[in-house]
Amino acid sequence: MINNIVRFSIKNRFFVLLMALALFVYGLYNAFLLPIDAVPDITNKQVQINTVMPGLAPEEIERQITFPIEVALSGMPNLEETRSISQFGLSQVTVIFSDAKDIYFARQLVAERLQQVRGDLPPSAAPSMGPVSTGLGEIYNVVVEGKGSAMERRETLDFLVRPQLRTIPGLSEVNSFGGFEKQFQVTVDPQKLQARGLHLREVMEALEKGNQNAGGGYLNKGQEQQLVRGVGVVQTLDDIKNIVLKAENGVPVLVKDIAQVQYGANIRQGAVTRNGKGEAVMGITMLLVGENGRVVVERVKDRMISIQKSLPEGTKLVGFLDRSELIGRTTATVVRNLTEGAILVIGILFLFLLQLRAGLIVSAAIPLAMLFAIIGMRYFNVSANLMSLGAVDFGLIVDGAVIIVENCVRRLAHMRHELGRDLTEDERLEQIYEGAVEVRQASQFGEMIIIAAYLPILSLVGIEGKMFRPMGMVVIMALVGALLLSMTVIPALCAYFLRVKSEKESPIITVAGKGYEPSLRWALGHKWWVTGGAVVFFVMCASLFGRLGSEFLPTLDEGAIAIGAGYPPSMSIETAVERSTSLEKTLLKEFPNEIQDIVTRIGRAEIATDPMLPSQHDILITLKPQEEWKKAHDRLSLVKEMSEVLEKQPGVGGAFSQPIQFRMNELIEGLGIRAELGIKLYGDDLPTLAKTGNEIAAVIRQIPGNADVSVEATEGLPVLNITLDRAAIARYGISVGDVQDTINMAVGGVETGQVIQGNRRYDMTVRLAQNFRNDPEAISRITVADPSGADIPLAQLANIESTYGPVQVSRENGQRRIVIQSNVRGRDLGSFVEEIKKQVDAKVKLPVGYHLEYGGTYEKLQSGRARLMLIVPVTFAIIFLLLFVTFSSLKQAVLVFTGIPFAITGGILALMGRGLPFSMSAAVGFIALFGIAVLNGLVLVSFINQLREQGTPIRQAVEEGCSLRLRPVLMTAAVAGIGFLPMAMGHGAGAEVQRPLATVVIGGLITSTLLTLYVLPVLYNWFEKDGPKEVEV
Repeated sequence: MINNIVRFSIKNRFFVLLMALALFVYGLYNAFLLPIDAVPDITNKQVQINTVMPGLAPEEIERQITFPIEVALSGMPNLEETRSISQFGLSQVTVIFSDAKDIYFARQLVAERLQQVRGDLPPSAAPSMGPVSTGLGEIYNVVVEGKGSAMERRETLDFLVRPQLRTIPGLSEVNSFGGFEKQFQVTVDPQKLQARGLHLREVMEALEKGNQNAGGGYLNKGQEQQLVRGVGVVQTLDDIKNIVLKAENGVPVLVKDIAQVQYGANIRQGAVTRNGKGEAVMGITMLLVGENGRVVVERVKDRMISIQKSLPEGTKLVGFLDRSELIGRTTATVVRNLTEGAILVIGILFLFLLQLRAGLIVSAAIPLAMLFAIIGMRYFNVSANLMSLGAVDFGLIVDGAVIIVENCVRRLAHMRHELGRDLTEDERLEQIYEGAVEVRQASQFGEMIIIAAYLPILSLVGIEGKMFRPMGMVVIMALVGALLLSMTVIPALCAYFLRVKSEKESPIITVAGKGYEPSLRWALGHKWWVTGGAVVFFVMCASLFGRLGSEFLPTLDEGAIAIGAGYPPSMSIETAVERSTSLEKTLLKEFPNEIQDIVTRIGRAEIATDPMLPSQHDILITLKPQEEWKKAHDRLSLVKEMSEVLEKQPGVGGAFSQPIQFRMNELIEGLGIRAELGIKLYGDDLPTLAKTGNEIAAVIRQIPGNADVSVEATEGLPVLNITLDRAAIARYGISVGDVQDTINMAVGGVETGQVIQGNRRYDMTVRLAQNFRNDPEAISRITVADPSGADIPLAQLANIESTYGPVQVSRENGQRRIVIQSNVRGRDLGSFVEEIKKQVDAKVKLPVGYHLEYGGTYEKLQSGRARLMLIVPVTFAIIFLLLFVTFSSLKQAVLVFTGIPFAITGGILALMGRGLPFSMSAAVGFIALFGIAVLNGLVLVSFINQLREQGTPIRQAVEEGCSLRLRPVLMTAAVAGIGFLPMAMGHGAGAEVQRPLATVVIGGLITSTLLTLYVLPVLYNWFEKDGPKEVEV
């Protein structure tokens, strides 16, 4: 059938080339629509449920809100994991579903369960789901700059900027962060209140009733009707001041008689500072799941230009942490590598073939196969990124075309030499057909073997699956395109343009041939030395594998640094702002040539997608181009220098990472895990967890390579406990609820409605004046009304004492846990964690019922290794099966299969020579190498078999076959290896991720080519016998 396709393509070459043109045009069309990102989005399918409950301590939040929600969500279809964190005033529960689950259907299920659990929660608790976004969702930060106060800038963000940004297609949410949220505050003087015989509840009720509109139906007025409405909503501070509380002897008592009415700020749990200039205000734009990040960022920038025109004079919008910059830099790296690879491959083709037309014909497969893959990427919704395009090698793509065109050139030159004249058109076309068909089986089976080698990659699951499945899909699609092109377009192009008068031999082949032929004859005569040396070489290289070290993936340089800084848990927001401003000034002073912009996020934003405490800071630093740096030569050395500066700051500890890496680690591994290693310690008692966690951290700090070791804070939050005396309140006839409501209104403040000014809405709150609630003694004088109306001081109803309580309570799958985390510097992650395991097992005795899990990047490394233990044997089995089908001989299949172990040796030596550890990227390089390694052996053995079928003795067939196939063997190996050379040597953004894969392939190709040219002929000559070839089973 394939022979018929080749003949049809030659006969109907105009039609075939017309179809190739259609493929080219359609592929270009899809290329412009292809989603582009820096890296694949590896976030799992998860839904966050946030419940804000001001005034409740972490343990109360856990008991009253978090636990009931966890129970309600358990048992949902495809639910894989439940995590939660309970902080002061906030519960966040994260439910994680299997990747097969549709995120919108999952949210619908969660919404139904939340509706059912509302009756079990406190009356004012209102759980809400977080934005439909991912770990790569924070694509652009919009900073509001201007002369106004932090409250005025926040007002500009909330009511002018944010509403317009939220209408942009592709955005899920715009999260406000920093500044002060404006309120209308009624701060009551309790002495004046008592003098008027009033209580806080009466003030609250009066404010609620004094801020209403009413509908009064309508009046008939002739042929018209006139609506009737009562307008009573407050608009200004004066409106609130003049609300009547009661009348005394016909004289109204107004709000302004017992309280100050003023603008104030909502109680906040987060702030932002920037560039050492104090507080800043910013909006975090969050990408909707499945949208094109690059396109949406451009939409945001365009909208910002139009919003800028409507802002007050002196106010401007400034972008920060622009995701499109990273996308642009990584895309430039990929495009540069592919372009340089294509140029090098084409150059090698011309160098080996010395035929301009032949080189151009082979080169035509490159753009067409790539466009074929792009069409497939659009169809399967695969974005173009560093990983999906990271294994595309144009040398592999042209392998089939190289073998066919080289054979056609050889046959045309040979036939013309035999006939002593130019070939007729029919003779030329027949030779092209025969040349394509002669090597068709070997070339196509070779490409199928490379495709088969990538197929097991599609079975990867979890994080490694999301990283590498797109890569496998793109390579497979490109190779399938190349396979189809080699059967259709390449023969058609040969039929049109390939006219060979004489075969020019490349000087490279001439020189190589002179040295190769005598050395091959020597090898054939010394089979024991050759095979013995090859086996010893393999064993020695295999023994080196354990010394490589291991990591999950090389770290992508985002062009930014993120520092997770931690201060004592008791730190207030105001102090945190002062400390972060000071630290920013210090960093800018120490690294003026390295830092471009620096923003510190303190605590949590309005929508608590990242629920940090006020003592936890994310310092986000965008860097200048590396050529401008003076204090460091790369990111790692800059991190080291910054770490030394950070250590000199009093009371601060920090973990270094990068913004995207920070967020991805937390969403995948759980809140608080931001380092390469996160050790989860599970147990019930928080003090015991803290004590054991500190013991483990002490062990880690003694192990070489540790950096940024920290333990999740559990204790140390200052708490003023007001413990009610039930006997006392019973004597006065007061209920517990009355006391708690009074405390809540007096200290925390209670919302009594909203002030609406056009499209702007502001909360109106009531609380005691600052000087009546700013210390325990003042709080003890707050009065509670008994049934007779008498005012009873709180000191007579409760015991008031200052103490320390839990900072937060973290849970995973129903169990409390804390995290001990560490980064690694100066050694590989795998050996570092293995040493930690041994030391912790030896030195730390876990209490009964407590256990450890090793998470973070290390957990992904372990799961990737486990999957490789399955994938590699499957890959071997598929390749061996295809070899057996090709040769119908078990013996010859084994002979060609020996190319794989010798390819592995080259990959190991290449990694060791460049100082690269074994990673998942290198593992995929080895898997790709398995298929590439047997290609040349397959072509060589197939040709030797053809010579034997013509009656040539084995020794002669081996020597002649190796000599004649030297050019295609060297050419296919050279184009495959050199196609990866730009990736192996690149230094652009993201080059570090591609480098191990390319290094493995190039190193493996060198050793596997030597095997193909020497060891394989020796083994063939040794084990094959003269006589008719029999099919072995």
